[in-house]
Amino acid sequence: MRTPTLLNLVTPTNLVFILLCLAGLIVFIFPFWAPDLSATAESRTALLVFSASVVLILIGLISEAQTGLTAHTIAMIGTLVGLNTILRVIETVIPLPGGFSPVFLLIILVGYTFGARLGFLMGALTMLISGPLTAGGLGPWTPYQMITAGWAGMGAAFLPRNRLAIPSLVLYSTLWGWIYGAMTSLYFWPYALNAPDIGWEAGLGWVETLLRYGRYYLVSSLVWDTTRAIGNFLLMLTLGPPLKKALERFRRRARITWESQ
Repeated sequence: MRTPTLLNLVTPTNLVFILLCLAGLIVFIFPFWAPDLSATAESRTALLVFSASVVLILIGLISEAQTGLTAHTIAMIGTLVGLNTILRVIETVIPLPGGFSPVFLLIILVGYTFGARLGFLMGALTMLISGPLTAGGLGPWTPYQMITAGWAGMGAAFLPRNRLAIPSLVLYSTLWGWIYGAMTSLYFWPYALNAPDIGWEAGLGWVETLLRYGRYYLVSSLVWDTTRAIGNFLLMLTLGPPLKKALERFRRRARITWESQ
């Protein structure tokens, strides 16, 4: 098997995902370099980001459909996104403790088993499709949820494949319980309050702004996100191994079917 070169990795599909990640990164760090913020600017920025996210994800899905396991992969993603949507609706109807949500289990396992691009699509599409069925619905916060969940799935593709696979998945999913909350809280932090020492203020440097956000996160979200981290830990520890085996078995069978055509 020929070793992939940098030129082989620079494909249209990869470029779409790189572009989406860069756009998302710019949006997330916006409060740390923005000279001023207003409600109007917030609404316009959120609408632009939301539209761009949906378009890029659809382009990525089409690009993904043209490489590898077309029919099987898309059918699998559709099924798993549908299942995650049901789980997210159930969590809305039957409130779970704190920020606990069962949807990250499949997002991370899909990224680990099928690669970074499908992991990203799994996370982003889960948040987009399930959004209208939740209490909050779709809104300016949706792009933040889509991109952050997508990154959770994407990063799982780079975890170890040896005997440390399950411990790595458990640790990774636990950490993302806090990371997801810390990143999505950036949506409303600049507009939530103007309290001394923890509120956003224009003109502050990177360091002071980061310190203020750290204090804000500790006060407002740490306990909530800790329940999500504990839930992720328990779900991945108990359900992760059998689900991982099932997804890997599907991947092998789908690949054999594809090669035999």
